[in-house]
Amino acid sequence: MRSKLLDVAEQGSVKAEVPAFEVGDTVDVHCRILEGEKERIQIFNGLVIARAGSGSRATFTVRRIVQGEGVERKFPLHSPRIAAIEVKRSGVTRRAKLYYLRERTGKAVRLKEKSR
Repeated sequence: MRSKLLDVAEQGSVKAEVPAFEVGDTVDVHCRILEGEKERIQIFNGLVIARAGSGSRATFTVRRIVQGEGVERKFPLHSPRIAAIEVKRSGVTRRAKLYYLRERTGKAVRLKEKSR
C-alpha cells in the first residue's frame, strides 16, 4: 500500500501526456543527448519487449538488431531526457514480456501487425 505523501511527491515528476504504446509495438524513442554544452536528439528505434513499474518509476525496454548483434536499452517513461515516443507499427502479442525474442534472429523476430 502506497502512502499519500509518495503520491503527492510523484505528481511533480510524472509527464502530463504519455503516448499510448504496448509491448510488441515498434517505436522511435527520441533521446536528448548532452555533448559538452550542446544538446541534440538521437533516435533509438526498436521493438518494445517489456514494460515495468508504475507511476514515476515506470520503465520500458526497447530491443533492436545492430550489425547482427542485439541491443537492448531500458528507458524511464517519465524521464525529461526522452523528448518523444513515436509508434511506428503495432504488433500482435499474447504475452506481457517478449524475452523469447532474444534467442531468435532474422524473420523469426517479426510479429504479425495489428489490424486497426
